[in-house]
Parts: sequence; structure tokens; C-alpha cells
Amino acid sequence: MDNDARLLAFYYGEGHDHKGRHLDDIWALSSFWLEHTHDYIQWLFPIPEAGRFNGFAPLLTPKIQAAFEHEARLRQHQQRSLDVMLAFYGLQRDDSVITAQPTLSIQTHNWLKAGGHNHLRITRIIRSLALCHQPNLASALQHAVIDNGTRHGVVSETSIQFWRNAI
Repeated sequence: MDNDARLLAFYYGEGHDHKGRHLDDIWALSSFWLEHTHDYIQWLFPIPEAGRFNGFAPLLTPKIQAAFEHEARLRQHQQRSLDVMLAFYGLQRDDSVITAQPTLSIQTHNWLKAGGHNHLRITRIIRSLALCHQPNLASALQHAVIDNGTRHGVVSETSIQFWRNAI
């Protein structure tokens, strides 16, 4: 199966990733798993460039971007993936508004600490949302992480700049 067919089958919920996981399997996993596993984010939030950690993940191509543009189901599945990651980050979404959960704190949400792989993941998520025809969600996430990261955490100017440049 080629790159486009693999990613579309996965995102329709009919296929699996390189480890046999289906989309709804990943949605059901624990925060511990989301933190310590590094090869799923590329499937949930594809971008055109290959990542350093998962050479098995498909890339976002113009054909896949067109599918996201024309198929509400794909965008809805990506929104569900976003909701999973937002909960993991101590954030929540109401339509296209993203806010902090009352429990958001630097003690329990690693992304609020300086650096780390979660800052790279957040950059990927913002960029993927924008490229997959969800610019309002990309912008909402961008603003939420910059605002909450600076108010509740120790987020570097470098990370903030990456988040700003992701769109």
C-alpha cells in the first residue's frame, strides 16, 4: 500500500499504523503511554517532512491535503485526535476555542517545562492542522499554548517562535 492509501485508511479508521494500531486504539491510550511513546504523533498529525523518530510514518502529500479539504470525516477524526492531545496537555476545546483545564499545572503537564519533545509535538500539531484545512483550530491551539505556556509554565522564546512560525 502506498503512502497516501496507508494514511487515508488509518484516518478513516479502516487501516492501521506501522505497529498495527488503529486510530481509535490510540485515542483510548493513557496519558502515560502518550508521553512515553514517540511513534504515533506522526500518524495523528502528518506533515510533508519526515520526522526524526518515525521513518515508518506516511507523509502529508497534496492528495491527502485535498482529501482533508473535501472530507468532513477526516477533519472530524483529526479534531478527535486533537482533543486527545489537548486533554493530555491539560487543555480543552469547545468548538474552535481552546482553554486551560482547571488542573493545568507545571507539576503535572510536562509541556509547561522548558524544552522537551512535547514542544516539538505541539509545533507539529499546529502545522498539521493548518495544512489539513483546519486553520481556525491551528490558530486557536497556537494562541492557547503561547498564552498558557507563558502564564503557567517556563516556555522558551525559541519554542514560542516555532509555534508562531508553524502557521
